[in-house]
Formats: sequence, structure tokens, C-alpha cells
Amino acid sequence: MHQEKIESWNMVMMGESLLFGLLGKAIYGDPDKDWLESLIRDDVFAEVPFGNDQPEIRTGLEILQRWTKENCDGMDNTEFGALKQDQLRLFIGIDKVLAPVWESVYFNENRLVFQAQTLQVREWYRRFGLRIERFNREPDDHIGLELSFIAHMAVLGMQALEEGDDAKFDGIIQSQREFLSQHLLCWGPAWARLVEKQAETDFYRGLAHLTQGALLAVASSLQIEMPKEVSL
Repeated sequence: MHQEKIESWNMVMMGESLLFGLLGKAIYGDPDKDWLESLIRDDVFAEVPFGNDQPEIRTGLEILQRWTKENCDGMDNTEFGALKQDQLRLFIGIDKVLAPVWESVYFNENRLVFQAQTLQVREWYRRFGLRIERFNREPDDHIGLELSFIAHMAVLGMQALEEGDDAKFDGIIQSQREFLSQHLLCWGPAWARLVEKQAETDFYRGLAHLTQGALLAVASSLQIEMPKEVSL
């Protein structure tokens, strides 16, 4: 592979790893006040390293920059409480889960978890040396985990480029295309739209737009035709 092409791909993989890693951490698990305040201090949402030409990313950044400015002196307990309440409403549910975070829920009439999609995603993780921390205690097909998996594969892609292993790199890119086509692109946009519609905080509304834009950007970058989406 020519040096110019290596450098171009390395930039793409670096951008993917940073953006998808950030999104995965922000969406998976309960809000962490110290980590959120570090995002504010470091002005993380001033720009992103991938997909800047996507309108959804620009919209997400505008919303998240507003959230950053409103909390520039630190998050008070009221703001943090509102954010935790929003996460509870959206992803865990009070009366009902407003934006389910598990892929399998989107593909069966009874909205069940731990279905075929869960096991398929688990096998993808295994192929790339991963096993989730709460194995068999929570579904593997959480949106945050799937986003983090894209970041993980991007890191492996950068390693292959550094090693000069073109065949390994090509295999990783093809695997990214297949995982995105078979899983994340099929339901991630639908999840993002639910969050955009239902979120009560700028933080989660902005993350939804950013996730939508990241998925569109990676599909464009890897020349993936967007699959037919599900709806919930």
C-alpha cells in the first residue's frame, strides 16, 4: 500500500476509534459525573475527528456545545439529576423503555432481549478477542457496546497499517463493513431517532444526532449501502 494511502486510512481509523469510542462510553452504563465534567473542561464537543461534513454531526455538536457552555462552571446537582433521570426514562424505563438500547428488541414482535441478534453479536466480539464484562448477565447487543466494537476494530486496523500487513487490514475493513451492514446500521439510526424525539436533555439529544451522523459517516467512508432500517 502506498504511503499516501496508508496515511489516509490511518486518519480514518483514528477518527473512527475516537468518535465511536466516545459515543460507546457516553451511552453505555450510568452517567459518571466526574467523566462528564472532564468532557466539559476539555471542550470535547468543539469538534470531532471524523465525519465533519455530516449535517447530523454538526447538529449534534451544536447541541452538545450548548450543553458544555451551560455547564462550563461544573454540573450542579440539579443538572446531573436531570441527566440521570433522562437516562433512566430513555434506556431503562419508568413505565416503558422509550429508546431500547438492545438490538434484538427491534427484531422480534415481543420486544425480547437475548435473541438471535445477541448471539450473533457475541460471536463477532469473540472473533476479535472480546467478551463483555457482564457476560450472560446482560445482552451483548447494547448500542454502546456495538459502537465501542467499531472503535476496537478501528484500533486493530491502525495496528495492521503500522505492521504493513495489507491483507490483515483489508480483512478488518471487510469485517467492519459486514458488522455494520448486518447489525449497527440496521437499527442504530432508528434508536437515534427515538432518542432525538424523546430526550429531555441536550446531552442525550446531542448524542443521538452525533450517533446518527457517525453511522452515516462510516457508511460513506467504507462505501456501505445503507440497509433497510427497522422501526419500533
